[in-house]
Amino acid sequence: MSSIIIDDQTLKSLLKEALIEVLQERPGLLRDMLSEAVEDIGLALAIREGESTAAVSKDAVLKALE
Repeated sequence: MSSIIIDDQTLKSLLKEALIEVLQERPGLLRDMLSEAVEDIGLALAIREGESTAAVSKDAVLKALE
């Protein structure tokens, strides 16, 4: 198997080109990625907050959802 050696500048340029091409061909991809990231952050914050509050029974949760 042969090896390819690429200097840092060439690699950086190739990665930029590839990223620009992906964003041009799939403009909604960045929006979807940001949306997922925001949801993940919100979920993590909710979990952290939930860990510091008192536990409630399953019946209390179901009653609140009705």
